[in-house]
Amino acid sequence: MKRYDLVVLGGGAAGLTAARICAGLGGRVVLVEAAAQPGGDCLFTGCVPSKSLISAANLARAMRTAQRVGLDPVEPRIDFARVMERIHDVIARAGAPDTAAALHADGIEVVRAAGRFTRPGVIEAGDRTLAYRAALIATGSRAAVPPIAGLRDVDPLTNETLWDLRALPARLAVLGGGPVGVELAQALRRLGAQVTVIESEPRLLPREEPEAGRLVADTLGAEGVDVHCGARAERVDGGAGGSGALVLAGGERVEFDRLLVAAGRTSQVDGLGLETVGVELTAAGAVRVDDGLRTTGDRIWAAGDVTGQLLFTHVAALHALTATANALFRARRRIDHATVPWVTFTDPEVARVGLTEGEARERLGGEPLVLRYDYAHSDRALAMGEAHGFAKLVSDRRGRLLGATVVAAAAGESIAEVARLVGERRTAAALSQQVHAYPTLAEGPARAADEWWAHRYLNPRGRRRLRPLLGLLRAVDHPRDVRRRRRRQDR
Repeated sequence: MKRYDLVVLGGGAAGLTAARICAGLGGRVVLVEAAAQPGGDCLFTGCVPSKSLISAANLARAMRTAQRVGLDPVEPRIDFARVMERIHDVIARAGAPDTAAALHADGIEVVRAAGRFTRPGVIEAGDRTLAYRAALIATGSRAAVPPIAGLRDVDPLTNETLWDLRALPARLAVLGGGPVGVELAQALRRLGAQVTVIESEPRLLPREEPEAGRLVADTLGAEGVDVHCGARAERVDGGAGGSGALVLAGGERVEFDRLLVAAGRTSQVDGLGLETVGVELTAAGAVRVDDGLRTTGDRIWAAGDVTGQLLFTHVAALHALTATANALFRARRRIDHATVPWVTFTDPEVARVGLTEGEARERLGGEPLVLRYDYAHSDRALAMGEAHGFAKLVSDRRGRLLGATVVAAAAGESIAEVARLVGERRTAAALSQQVHAYPTLAEGPARAADEWWAHRYLNPRGRRRLRPLLGLLRAVDHPRDVRRRRRRQDR
């Protein structure tokens, strides 16, 4: 058998990145993917189509609210089928580098089949038997469908099947108020659907700062989305063509023409033969890995969503880089998820890195220092007609940054700088002193950091400490100034 340096199971973000790294380093690598084309969830059913949909929805909203910038508003004529066709065109263009032919040109062998471990060091894929020096499990995740009575009878939509629609449902119920649920709810509402969001937790975006979830809920409500938080779905009464009613605890009924389930993800590990090579799973059904992404199986690593860790494309790429180095060269690289930023692409965007205020309080065993800036005071946000949102920095009492949340237009662009400083264990003072072009939205976190000086010096205690020094400096010339005057007099 031909022995490979790396056999990669799964052609999503993690698998593609790992295969390209291995091939680029001169390694012998094979990518095993059963789908017609590699690319994974992000390309076909996740990031690329959802952000394309959001772009269309945001433009429709801008047309309706043009009075914000002194123009006459206009109601857009929305051809939903045309919007969806454009999304598939974007997918095709974005996926061009991931075709089997393109990968082959990069030195990557592609086997179009489902792969399965049959014994240590060997994977079977279709009619191929692949021997490996190292293997990487990168099979990703799929949408989870909760065990609610009657749910499957209405053929619920998920982020994987939504893109098959060509007609916009008149009434859409969204089960789940996390990032996927709120992004799609807002976008489809802006394109004309009547939307109801049902979230079992007390607020939307339960992993984010509470005020971020409240602001997003208020925005959705103002746009006509009916938001139910703290609502538990008991059953689904089905109708014709995917319609029905979601029955909540207490008896309230939410009627819908289609139901979209956005209730989390589950790792794809079925049929991989993991038990034959000693790869263990976590209680949640994800592949168990250490901080170097090594599994409990011999010479087997895992990366991306299948590990059940942060389910983001940029995390999958980071995993791939780390796992490939460790697998090929027995390096000892470690993953630190604490400094990874992420973004929920609602309007306004919600960007986050590091600890929330509540998490910092638990970590420190006391009150963190919270620095805040409201975008109502941002000249750029005012000029854009988007003067809402906030930047919130969380630090210890000495000012060392522990985390940040930005809820504003282009928050995803603004969080990158803060993420770097959090990773480098820098202070709010360092962010405050970084010069930013004016007027930009990226100033927001830095203006929040300006509050550090108010906390430290621009307060009654600081004035009491500095007044004696200022008085002394007024009364006594600095020796350097005296010498300069004498030199001028001598000339």
